[in-house]
Amino acid sequence: MSRIEQIAEKAAAANRKLLIPYLVAGDPNLETTEALMHKLVEQGADIIELGIPFSDPSADGPIIQRGVERSLAKGTTLRQVLKLVARFRESDADTGIVLMGYLNPIEAMGYKIFAEAASASGVDGVLTVDLPPMEAGELNAAMRAAEVDTIFLVAPTTREERVASITEHCSGYLYYVSLKGVTGAALTDFASVTANINMLRERTQLPIVIGFGIKDAQSAAAMGKLADGVIIGSALVEKIALLADQVDHDKQLLSDTVKVISEAREALDKLV
Repeated sequence: MSRIEQIAEKAAAANRKLLIPYLVAGDPNLETTEALMHKLVEQGADIIELGIPFSDPSADGPIIQRGVERSLAKGTTLRQVLKLVARFRESDADTGIVLMGYLNPIEAMGYKIFAEAASASGVDGVLTVDLPPMEAGELNAAMRAAEVDTIFLVAPTTREERVASITEHCSGYLYYVSLKGVTGAALTDFASVTANINMLRERTQLPIVIGFGIKDAQSAAAMGKLADGVIIGSALVEKIALLADQVDHDKQLLSDTVKVISEAREALDKLV
Protein backbone atom coordinates (compact mmCIF):
# COMPACT_ATOMS: atom_id res chain seq x y z
CA MET A 1 0.00 0.00 0.00
CA SER A 2 1.43 3.37 -1.03
CA ARG A 3 1.82 6.27 1.38
CA ILE A 4 -1.01 8.11 -0.39
CA GLU A 5 -3.29 5.09 -0.02
CA GLN A 6 -2.42 4.88 3.67
CA ILE A 7 -3.14 8.57 4.17
CA ALA A 8 -6.47 8.34 2.32
CA GLU A 9 -7.51 5.20 4.19
CA LYS A 10 -6.66 6.72 7.56
CA ALA A 11 -8.55 9.92 6.68
CA ALA A 12 -11.62 7.98 5.54
CA ALA A 13 -11.64 5.96 8.74
CA ALA A 14 -11.57 9.18 10.75
CA ASN A 15 -14.15 10.85 8.47
CA ARG A 16 -11.52 13.49 7.75
CA LYS A 17 -11.31 15.36 4.47
CA LEU A 18 -7.94 15.44 2.74
CA LEU A 19 -6.35 18.88 2.53
CA ILE A 20 -3.79 19.24 -0.26
CA PRO A 21 -2.00 22.58 -0.67
CA TYR A 22 -0.03 23.31 -3.85
CA LEU A 23 3.31 25.11 -3.96
CA VAL A 24 5.48 26.05 -6.90
CA ALA A 25 8.78 24.43 -5.93
CA GLY A 26 11.46 27.09 -5.65
CA ASP A 27 9.07 30.03 -5.27
CA PRO A 28 10.52 32.36 -4.15
CA ASN A 29 13.45 29.99 -3.48
CA LEU A 30 13.99 26.37 -2.48
CA GLU A 31 14.81 27.16 1.15
CA THR A 32 11.50 28.97 1.61
CA THR A 33 9.60 26.18 -0.13
CA GLU A 34 11.07 23.66 2.31
CA ALA A 35 10.15 25.82 5.31
CA LEU A 36 6.63 26.29 3.95
CA MET A 37 6.19 22.54 3.46
CA HIS A 38 6.80 21.91 7.15
CA LYS A 39 4.57 24.84 8.10
CA LEU A 40 1.76 23.46 5.92
CA VAL A 41 1.96 20.13 7.72
CA GLU A 42 1.66 21.96 11.03
CA GLN A 43 -1.48 23.66 9.70
CA GLY A 44 -3.15 20.36 8.79
CA ALA A 45 -2.01 19.44 5.28
CA ASP A 46 -2.24 15.71 4.51
CA ILE A 47 -0.52 15.77 1.13
CA ILE A 48 1.53 18.51 -0.54
CA GLU A 49 1.59 19.03 -4.29
CA LEU A 50 4.84 20.51 -5.54
CA GLY A 51 4.71 22.19 -8.92
CA ILE A 52 7.71 21.48 -11.13
CA PRO A 53 8.60 24.85 -12.68
CA PHE A 54 8.27 24.84 -16.46
CA SER A 55 8.50 27.71 -18.95
CA ASP A 56 5.08 27.10 -20.54
CA PRO A 57 2.58 26.31 -17.75
CA SER A 58 -0.41 26.25 -20.08
CA ALA A 59 -2.99 25.02 -17.55
CA ASP A 60 -2.11 27.67 -14.99
CA GLY A 61 -3.46 31.15 -14.50
CA PRO A 62 -1.42 34.33 -13.98
CA ILE A 63 -0.84 33.85 -10.24
CA ILE A 64 0.87 30.48 -10.62
CA GLN A 65 2.56 31.58 -13.84
CA ARG A 66 4.25 34.38 -11.91
CA GLY A 67 5.25 31.89 -9.22
CA VAL A 68 6.82 29.71 -11.89
CA GLU A 69 8.68 32.72 -13.27
CA ARG A 70 10.06 33.54 -9.82
CA SER A 71 11.23 29.95 -9.41
CA LEU A 72 12.81 29.73 -12.85
CA ALA A 73 14.57 33.05 -12.24
CA LYS A 74 16.33 31.32 -9.34
CA GLY A 75 17.40 28.51 -11.66
CA THR A 76 15.21 25.81 -10.10
CA THR A 77 15.53 22.44 -11.85
CA LEU A 78 13.72 19.12 -11.57
CA ARG A 79 16.76 17.53 -9.93
CA GLN A 80 16.79 20.29 -7.33
CA VAL A 81 13.12 19.66 -6.61
CA LEU A 82 13.87 15.98 -6.01
CA LYS A 83 16.67 16.94 -3.62
CA LEU A 84 14.21 19.24 -1.84
CA VAL A 85 11.83 16.32 -1.29
CA ALA A 86 14.70 14.18 0.02
CA ARG A 87 15.60 16.86 2.58
CA PHE A 88 11.95 17.13 3.64
CA ARG A 89 11.83 13.36 4.12
CA GLU A 90 14.69 13.49 6.61
CA SER A 91 12.24 14.82 9.20
CA ASP A 92 8.82 13.89 7.77
CA ALA A 93 8.04 10.33 6.75
CA ASP A 94 4.26 10.69 6.92
CA THR A 95 3.07 13.52 4.66
CA GLY A 96 2.31 12.64 1.06
CA ILE A 97 4.29 14.42 -1.64
CA VAL A 98 3.02 14.67 -5.22
CA LEU A 99 4.95 16.30 -8.06
CA MET A 100 2.65 18.14 -10.44
CA GLY A 101 3.75 19.63 -13.71
CA TYR A 102 4.31 19.16 -17.41
CA LEU A 103 5.90 16.34 -19.37
CA ASN A 104 8.92 18.12 -20.88
CA PRO A 105 11.23 18.16 -17.82
CA ILE A 106 10.41 14.51 -17.08
CA GLU A 107 10.93 13.43 -20.67
CA ALA A 108 14.23 15.31 -20.80
CA MET A 109 15.47 13.40 -17.75
CA GLY A 110 14.16 10.08 -19.03
CA TYR A 111 11.19 8.16 -17.64
CA LYS A 112 13.11 5.39 -15.91
CA ILE A 113 15.73 7.72 -14.43
CA PHE A 114 13.04 10.12 -13.23
CA ALA A 115 10.85 7.38 -11.71
CA GLU A 116 13.75 5.86 -9.81
CA ALA A 117 15.00 9.25 -8.62
CA ALA A 118 11.51 10.29 -7.55
CA SER A 119 11.02 7.10 -5.57
CA ALA A 120 14.45 7.38 -3.94
CA SER A 121 13.79 10.97 -2.87
CA GLY A 122 10.44 10.11 -1.24
CA VAL A 123 7.96 11.26 -3.88
CA ASP A 124 4.64 9.42 -3.60
CA GLY A 125 2.83 10.46 -6.77
CA VAL A 126 3.26 12.26 -10.07
CA LEU A 127 0.68 14.23 -12.06
CA THR A 128 1.60 15.33 -15.57
CA VAL A 129 -0.99 17.86 -16.67
CA ASP A 130 -0.36 17.59 -20.41
CA LEU A 131 0.00 13.80 -20.71
CA PRO A 132 -3.27 12.01 -21.58
CA PRO A 133 -3.61 8.71 -19.68
CA MET A 134 -4.02 6.76 -22.90
CA GLU A 135 -0.60 8.00 -24.06
CA ALA A 136 1.13 7.51 -20.72
CA GLY A 137 1.95 3.81 -20.99
CA GLU A 138 5.74 4.17 -20.88
CA LEU A 139 5.75 6.64 -17.99
CA ASN A 140 3.13 4.67 -16.09
CA ALA A 141 5.18 1.50 -16.41
CA ALA A 142 8.25 3.27 -15.05
CA MET A 143 6.22 4.71 -12.18
CA ARG A 144 4.67 1.37 -11.28
CA ALA A 145 8.09 -0.27 -11.27
CA ALA A 146 9.30 2.44 -8.89
CA GLU A 147 6.12 2.17 -6.75
CA VAL A 148 5.10 5.77 -7.38
CA ASP A 149 1.41 6.59 -7.89
CA THR A 150 0.27 8.10 -11.19
CA ILE A 151 -2.46 10.70 -10.72
CA PHE A 152 -4.66 12.00 -13.53
CA LEU A 153 -7.14 14.79 -14.09
CA VAL A 154 -10.82 14.61 -14.94
CA ALA A 155 -12.28 17.87 -16.25
CA PRO A 156 -15.90 19.08 -16.60
CA THR A 157 -15.50 18.50 -20.34
CA THR A 158 -14.29 14.90 -19.99
CA ARG A 159 -16.71 12.54 -21.73
CA GLU A 160 -18.12 9.75 -19.60
CA GLU A 161 -16.75 7.09 -21.95
CA ARG A 162 -13.22 8.37 -21.28
CA VAL A 163 -13.56 8.26 -17.51
CA ALA A 164 -13.13 4.47 -17.37
CA SER A 165 -9.87 4.71 -19.26
CA ILE A 166 -8.61 7.48 -16.99
CA THR A 167 -9.46 5.67 -13.78
CA GLU A 168 -7.86 2.50 -15.13
CA HIS A 169 -4.49 4.25 -15.33
CA CYS A 170 -4.87 6.35 -12.18
CA SER A 171 -3.70 5.48 -8.67
CA GLY A 172 -3.45 7.36 -5.37
CA TYR A 173 -6.36 9.72 -5.96
CA LEU A 174 -8.36 11.15 -8.83
CA TYR A 175 -8.03 14.90 -9.37
CA TYR A 176 -11.28 16.54 -10.46
CA VAL A 177 -10.85 19.95 -12.10
CA SER A 178 -13.85 21.93 -10.90
CA LEU A 179 -14.10 24.45 -13.71
CA LYS A 180 -13.49 25.09 -17.39
CA GLY A 181 -10.45 27.31 -17.23
CA VAL A 182 -7.02 27.77 -15.74
CA THR A 183 -5.93 27.71 -12.12
CA GLY A 184 -7.07 30.73 -10.14
CA ALA A 185 -10.37 31.16 -11.98
CA ALA A 186 -13.56 31.61 -9.98
CA LEU A 187 -15.65 28.58 -9.08
CA THR A 188 -19.35 29.24 -9.68
CA ASP A 189 -21.03 26.17 -11.20
CA PHE A 190 -21.57 24.05 -8.08
CA ALA A 191 -24.41 22.06 -9.65
CA SER A 192 -22.17 20.79 -12.43
CA VAL A 193 -19.47 19.81 -9.93
CA THR A 194 -22.00 17.89 -7.86
CA ALA A 195 -23.30 15.96 -10.87
CA ASN A 196 -19.82 15.09 -12.11
CA ILE A 197 -18.57 13.96 -8.72
CA ASN A 198 -21.63 11.70 -8.39
CA MET A 199 -20.85 10.24 -11.81
CA LEU A 200 -17.23 9.60 -10.83
CA ARG A 201 -18.31 7.90 -7.60
CA GLU A 202 -20.10 5.30 -9.69
CA ARG A 203 -16.98 4.58 -11.73
CA THR A 204 -14.08 4.48 -9.29
CA GLN A 205 -13.18 3.51 -5.75
CA LEU A 206 -10.29 5.97 -5.75
CA PRO A 207 -10.49 8.98 -3.43
CA ILE A 208 -11.70 12.01 -5.40
CA VAL A 209 -10.22 15.41 -4.65
CA ILE A 210 -11.30 18.71 -6.16
CA GLY A 211 -8.93 21.43 -7.34
CA PHE A 212 -9.07 24.75 -9.26
CA GLY A 213 -11.16 27.60 -7.90
CA ILE A 214 -10.88 26.76 -4.19
CA LYS A 215 -9.66 29.97 -2.60
CA ASP A 216 -10.76 30.05 1.03
CA ALA A 217 -12.43 28.24 3.90
CA GLN A 218 -15.91 28.74 2.47
CA SER A 219 -15.15 27.23 -0.94
CA ALA A 220 -13.08 24.47 0.68
CA ALA A 221 -16.03 23.47 2.85
CA ALA A 222 -18.46 23.61 -0.08
CA MET A 223 -16.29 21.27 -2.16
CA GLY A 224 -15.35 19.16 0.85
CA LYS A 225 -19.00 18.18 1.21
CA LEU A 226 -18.85 16.61 -2.25
CA ALA A 227 -15.39 15.07 -2.39
CA ASP A 228 -12.81 13.25 -0.30
CA GLY A 229 -10.54 16.25 -0.25
CA VAL A 230 -9.67 19.63 -1.71
CA ILE A 231 -6.63 21.23 -3.31
CA ILE A 232 -5.71 24.87 -2.72
CA GLY A 233 -3.13 26.38 -5.04
CA SER A 234 -3.47 29.90 -6.42
CA ALA A 235 -4.73 31.39 -3.16
CA LEU A 236 -1.60 30.12 -1.44
CA VAL A 237 0.83 31.03 -4.22
CA GLU A 238 -0.62 34.55 -4.25
CA LYS A 239 0.34 34.95 -0.60
CA ILE A 240 3.78 33.47 -1.20
CA ALA A 241 4.44 36.24 -3.72
CA LEU A 242 4.62 38.62 -0.76
CA LEU A 243 7.61 36.65 0.57
CA ALA A 244 9.63 37.24 -2.58
CA ASP A 245 10.76 40.69 -1.42
CA GLN A 246 11.53 39.62 2.15
CA VAL A 247 15.12 38.86 3.09
CA ASP A 248 14.28 36.81 6.19
CA HIS A 249 11.18 34.69 6.71
CA ASP A 250 10.53 34.25 10.42
CA LYS A 251 8.05 31.71 11.76
CA GLN A 252 5.28 34.27 12.16
CA LEU A 253 5.60 35.44 8.58
CA LEU A 254 5.46 31.87 7.32
CA SER A 255 2.42 31.18 9.52
CA ASP A 256 0.66 34.26 8.16
CA THR A 257 1.41 33.08 4.61
CA VAL A 258 -0.21 29.67 5.09
CA LYS A 259 -3.18 30.98 7.09
CA VAL A 260 -5.50 30.12 4.19
CA ILE A 261 -4.61 26.46 4.80
CA SER A 262 -5.23 26.52 8.55
CA GLU A 263 -8.59 28.20 7.93
CA ALA A 264 -9.48 25.59 5.31
CA ARG A 265 -8.51 22.80 7.71
CA GLU A 266 -10.77 24.21 10.37
CA ALA A 267 -13.67 24.52 7.92
CA LEU A 268 -13.21 20.98 6.62
CA ASP A 269 -13.07 19.54 10.13
CA LYS A 270 -16.41 21.16 10.93
CA LEU A 271 -18.01 19.01 8.22
CA VAL A 272 -17.64 15.92 10.41
